[in-house]
Amino acid sequence: MSTTFVIAPPPIPSLAVEGTQSRFAVNRIYCVGRNYADHAREMGHDPDREPPFFFMKPATALLTEGKDMKYPSLSKDVHHEIEMVVAIGKGGSNIASDKALDHVWGYGVGLDMTRRDLQGEAKKMGRPWDTGKAFDQSAPCSALLPVSQCGHPAKGNISLKVNGEIRQTGDLAMMIWNVPDTIAYLSTLFTLMPGDLIFSGTPAGVAAVKVGDLLEGHVDGLPALKTKMV
Repeated sequence: MSTTFVIAPPPIPSLAVEGTQSRFAVNRIYCVGRNYADHAREMGHDPDREPPFFFMKPATALLTEGKDMKYPSLSKDVHHEIEMVVAIGKGGSNIASDKALDHVWGYGVGLDMTRRDLQGEAKKMGRPWDTGKAFDQSAPCSALLPVSQCGHPAKGNISLKVNGEIRQTGDLAMMIWNVPDTIAYLSTLFTLMPGDLIFSGTPAGVAAVKVGDLLEGHVDGLPALKTKMV
C-alpha cells in the first residue's frame, strides 16, 4: 500500500560528490563549538577545561554549488567560521574512538555562518542559539570527497579568504577534539545516522562579513568552497 501525503514531501537536502553526478543525502547537521584552542580563547573561554559541546543546524540550512548567500535578516553582525565537514556514512551509538573513522563516508569544507549579535543576545538571556546559528543558508558547503580519495585528514591547512585576503588560518592538527574523539563523544549523546554531517570547529580569526564579500574556504586535499554575500 502506497503512502499518500497531504502535502508534497520536501526535496531531500544533499551535497554533490566531487567529480561525479552522485549526491550525498543529508540528514542532520551537528556543529562542534570552540574546537580550536585559539578560537576558544578569542571567544573568552579556556580550552583546557571544556569538554566538547554541540549545536545543530537544519539540513535545509545548506547552501551548495557555490551559490550566493543572501545577507540574513534582523542582523547587523554576521560572522564567518570556516570548518572541515565530516560526512557520516554508517550510523551507530556509543562508538569507540578507535572504530569511529569506520563510520565516515567522506569530507568537505563548510562555513558555520553566525548572526553574532543574535547569538550574543541569546547567550545573555540564557536562551538557545537557534536564531544566531540555524537560519536559512547558514551552512554553505563544498562538494564532498569520499574517504577512498582523501583518506582521513588529520593535519593540513584550513583557511578562509575574504575578497582574496586570508582572514582565518590554522591546521587540522590544532583541533582540541580530533575527528575520532568527536564522533565517539557525539555518539554517546545521539544515535548517529547515515547522512549526518559534523562541522568540526573553526580556527581563530572569525569576523564580520558585508554584502559584496567573496568568501573562499580551503582545507588541504578537499574541494574548495566559494560563496558571495549578496
